[in-house]
Amino acid sequence: MTSFDLGVIDDFVDGEPRQMRISDRVLVVVRIGTDVYVLDDRCSHEDFSLAEGEVNVESLEIECARHGAMFRLRDGEPMSFPATKPVAHYDVTQNNGRLEVIVP
Repeated sequence: MTSFDLGVIDDFVDGEPRQMRISDRVLVVVRIGTDVYVLDDRCSHEDFSLAEGEVNVESLEIECARHGAMFRLRDGEPMSFPATKPVAHYDVTQNNGRLEVIVP
């Protein structure tokens, strides 16, 4: 496993998805309060960027803007159709005030 620097928590707007390219991956990063969630930035239903969608901060879900599928931020599980497969999620740690995402 490898960790990659994402920056500091203040680099992210609360409740706003942000696309980031890390190595050969495209990820969507979402900050909600002091928590940071990272998923693959591709809807599992159709190859579309989740960073283009909206975040429901109360349910901790992100919506695919193309067909409305909802994914749980904490584990990438689909919460509504048309998606039936999860998207990959990644752990985030803090090290000396910096956020790091851990990827396999």
